[in-house]
Formats: sequence, C-alpha cells, structure tokens
Amino acid sequence: MSQRAVTYSRYSSDQQNPRSAGDQTRLCRQHAEALGWRVVDHYEDLAVSGASRFRPGFQRLLQDAKARKFEVVVCEALDRLGRKLADIADLFDQLSFLGIAIHTVQQGPVTQLHIGLLGTMSQLFLADLKAKTHRGLRAVAEDGRSAGGICYGYRIAPKLDGNGNRGHREIEPSQAAVVRRIFKDYAVGVSPKRIALALNAEGIPGPRGGAWSPSAINGDRGKATGILNNELYLGRQVWGRRTWIKDPSTGRRVARPAADDAKVITEVPALRIVDDNLWEAAKARQEALDRKCTAKGAEAPRGAFWAKQRPRYLFSGLMTCGACGGGFSKISAEHFGCSTARNKGPTACTNLLTIRRDVLEATVLDALRERMMDPDLFRDFIAEFTATWNRLQADASAGQDATRTDLKRVVGQIEQAVDAIVAGMASPALKGRLEELEARKVRMEAELAEAKAPAPRLHPNLADLYRKRVGDLARILAAEDSAEAREVVRGLVETIRLLPEAGRLRIEVRGELGAILRLAEAARNDKRPSISAGAFIEQIKGDAGTGFEPVTFRL
Repeated sequence: MSQRAVTYSRYSSDQQNPRSAGDQTRLCRQHAEALGWRVVDHYEDLAVSGASRFRPGFQRLLQDAKARKFEVVVCEALDRLGRKLADIADLFDQLSFLGIAIHTVQQGPVTQLHIGLLGTMSQLFLADLKAKTHRGLRAVAEDGRSAGGICYGYRIAPKLDGNGNRGHREIEPSQAAVVRRIFKDYAVGVSPKRIALALNAEGIPGPRGGAWSPSAINGDRGKATGILNNELYLGRQVWGRRTWIKDPSTGRRVARPAADDAKVITEVPALRIVDDNLWEAAKARQEALDRKCTAKGAEAPRGAFWAKQRPRYLFSGLMTCGACGGGFSKISAEHFGCSTARNKGPTACTNLLTIRRDVLEATVLDALRERMMDPDLFRDFIAEFTATWNRLQADASAGQDATRTDLKRVVGQIEQAVDAIVAGMASPALKGRLEELEARKVRMEAELAEAKAPAPRLHPNLADLYRKRVGDLARILAAEDSAEAREVVRGLVETIRLLPEAGRLRIEVRGELGAILRLAEAARNDKRPSISAGAFIEQIKGDAGTGFEPVTFRL
C-alpha cells in the first residue's frame, strides 16, 4: 500500500502573487506522485508569515497529523513550514513521534541535520529581514515621509518627488477642517462623546469610514493615539514610539515603549493643520481634567480613574445588542445599555432601551437552570449524541480493521525477509526493506494501541444533576460574591443577545455546551469540573458540525 502524503504551501505577503501557493501545491503533488505516494490532502496559508506557528493551515495539519491521517508531509522547502528554528524543531519532533516524515522538493527527506542547519538559516533570514526593514523605514521617517499608514486629515501625494520616492503626504482639506473643529470644540469644553455624536449626526465619516467614537478623539496620551494627541497636526512627525515583539505563546504582537534614542522626530511644516495656540488650549484642558481627577481622588496618581474601574459584573462582556451587534455595558449604577447607540449616536444604532442588572442576571440564571437542559430536549440530545458517536466509532473501527489487515500483511513480509536473510540471501536492499517494514509495524501497532479508548457515556440523569448544580451556584452568588462561582456561571454562557422588540428588550441566551456537560459531569462525580466531557464534545463538533450546541432560548 502506497504511503498517504499531504502537501503544505505558504507565501508570506499579500504583495506576493496569490498563485504562489497553488504553484507550490502543484509542484509538491507532482513530486509526491513521482515517488509513488498517494496525496490525500493539501494545506495552505496565504499571505501569512512563517515567523508564527499560529497559521490556520499549519494548525490543521498538526491536528490531522495527531489523527494519523497521513504518513508524510511534502513541501517545496523547509522554510515554507516555518522560519523559526524552535517551531521547525518542535514540528519535526512531533511528527517523528507520530511516525510521520517530512519531505521537501528541494532537499528530499528531512533529517535532524536539515532542521539544525536550514532552521538556523531561516531564523537568521528573519532577523536580517527585520533589521533591514527597520533601517529602511527609519530612513523614510527621517525623510519626512510616511513610514506606516496615513492618519486622518491627510492623503497620499499623487506624484513622486524628484528622487522618485513614494510615501509623501498632503493635507486633505475637508478632513483637516474636521480636525480643527474637534480641537476648537474640545478646547472650549465640549466632551469627546458630544463631539462624536455631533459629527455622526451630520453624517461625517470617521477615520475608518464608519461612525465616530469618543476613543477616536480622546485616544491615549501615553501612546499618542487619538486626534487630540497626534503631533503630526503640529507639523511634527514622531516615528518609533513603540517597538513590537511577538508573544511566543500566542503569536500576537505586543507593543512596548521604545527607547528615547530609537525615536525619529522630523519637522514637516507643510503638514501642519493646527496652530500652536489651539494645540496648547486642548492640552491645557487635558491637564485641567487630570488635576480635577486627582483632587477628587485625594491626591491619587495620574491614571487613577483606570485603577478604579467598575467591578466586573456577572455577564459583562457577554452581552450584545440585537440591533447593531455592538456590546452592552453599564450606563448607570443599575442599568446596561447599548454602547454603540450611546457613543456613536442614532446613525450607528437606535437601540436606547436599557435593562436592570439584577433583572438580567436573575433571568439568565433562571434560563440556565430551568431551560438550558430541559429533560425532553436533553433526551433528544443524548439520542443524537449516541448516534453520532456510534457513527464515528464505526468509521474508526473500519479504519482499525484496515490497519489490522495491513499489519498482518506487513508481519508476513517481515517473516519472509527474515527467512531470506537466514537462508543467506541478505543484501543491502533487503535489509533496507526490512527496516522499512519494521518501522511500519511499530507505527501501526502504536496506532491500534491508542485507538482502544472507551466510548463516552452520558448519564441519563445528567440534566437533573446540572440544574441542581446551577441552583447551588445561584445560591452561592446570592449569599456572597464568589469569584470561583462567578467564573463557572460565566463559562456556561456563550452569548446573551438583547433585541429591542415592542418597546422592551427580548433576552436570547445561548449556552456553551462543553462547559454545561463538564459542570453536570462534575456534579455527578462530586468533584471539580473535569475536561473529559468537553473533550468529547469538541471531537463530536469537529466531525459532526455545530448542530450539538444548545437551543438559543428567547426569554
């Protein structure tokens, strides 16, 4: 039986030809077929850097590898799989453990030597590319050109300069007028929220083409974001305030303040929009507000407002507006309302209905307890769960039967090879074939050994146990502010949708099935929630789709 192979392709930048990945896939498929392998799938990541392992196609490849869906990965070159030595070495170790080989069109079978040499070269390439890119951007900034995006109030100059350089900007008159208006209104005491509402009411597009928000105006002075803190409006470009580094655990970029000598400050008087007097008036009001906040906080340090944020309520961050999709947040001591409607005005959302916190929490807790695991619905779920699980088990069993048949054949071939060697017919080719057969035998035996996990069982009284556990949690929350109970309850909710209907808000609660079953299982076993039920659900959902999510209850 020929080996099952998959191909992996990637290109890094959206500036590259999208056909690049398709060309790689075609080349890898031809290479695999020439070696007699059967290509069963292909994985692609388009316009994604190899510096991160958090790529959709790459992650799917890893998941399928753990499911033993193939025996060899084919790619054009090792750097297509990744450019960080640690990521490539980890991938090689994982695939080797699973008995899966890596084969490249350029280098052939990949060994530890390739990982060490080519992985190091790829990482050095990344470091060199980063240094050259930063040096080029710094030169652009020193020349007074844009080394990044174009902020509000400007547009790209249509012509190149005398040296053929791009990146020059010019003032966009209509947006510049809005910038000056914002500074004037703020300087005389109008709040950013009122300014945003007025601009939205007049239909003036915001920096991203949508509605204005207070944060787009106020920004963060420490990071120099927001209209009121952008020094470019003074004709002064400041580049390099922050440096970016990737968090290895998430692959996301994290900003950190750059050293003072890393900043590039360039005077660009042609880009001035706001005069010194107007700028200073806005800064004076910001400082006055700081002093007022400090006085109220009994000499609290700057930024004390953020240190005294409102406490996190039971369902904070889980509520969405059914009219616009925005978030619901606290608008008074006891009420939640649509943030978009209040911050951006009626052009963005007209839902001004509110709901009391205690009413919302009591209603949702009641829904979780009485309706999210209704006995009749749960019986239907158990039947569907069992049918789907049995189908998956049957598919797995068929695959195991095929593996057992293949294993029996391989064992027979090994015995024949051993008999030939004993009879004095040994040759390098025969010995190599024997080693290959032995490796296949080990892989198949390991696969069969891992496939003997027992099927999950859902207790028929799980719904009653779940409701009792949620009732216990509700009583704990009523008696004390238990952080642990709060987080368990929050975990049961996927989202709460608040939809305006006939002058009142209709509440729609969608549960998180994995957490619900974990909680019920913990109640049955009288212990903290385990992960097994959730793991079963993830497997079922991955193979059968999302049809196993609980019903969305409308209250």
